[in-house]
Amino acid sequence: MVWLPEPPEQEAIDPAVLAQRAADKMTLRGPDIGITPKPGGKGVVGMPVYMWTAKTAETYGPNTASASAGGLTVTATAKVKKIVWKMGDGQAVTCTTAGTPYKAAYDKQPSPDCGYRYTEPSSTTSTGKYHVTATSTWVIDWQVTGGGGQGGQLTEIRNSAVDITVAEVQVLN
Repeated sequence: MVWLPEPPEQEAIDPAVLAQRAADKMTLRGPDIGITPKPGGKGVVGMPVYMWTAKTAETYGPNTASASAGGLTVTATAKVKKIVWKMGDGQAVTCTTAGTPYKAAYDKQPSPDCGYRYTEPSSTTSTGKYHVTATSTWVIDWQVTGGGGQGGQLTEIRNSAVDITVAEVQVLN
């Protein structure tokens, strides 16, 4: 131990650096895709497609972590702001909720918050399937604890994808 007449100067810590450290401690994933038709099953042109993600801390939020250094503590909270669904047919749907999981009782009703309808069968693609990509935009709000209201925001992007088959129904008279 050494006695000093003055405390050693502490290096100033940028709260934004601590915010990134807190964000790096979080596990933020792409959507845990739920979709009808289910991958491996078949949907029908013109029928409602429901899209959703499981609402966990890692797939939708909120997810919280903290980081400390130099006498500062930053707490960060991440939540998904939106999910952009690229439907594999050139169209995209932006959903600002986690979506509603499909139930058989919904029958042919469209999704109340995150849905789509295909107008062409997936047989028109080179693979015979639609490659559906879901991209989550995570917004991470951070605050310095006891730091006089210092805070800010970070953004992270995560993706997931599935392949689905959509068929055309032929009606004969």
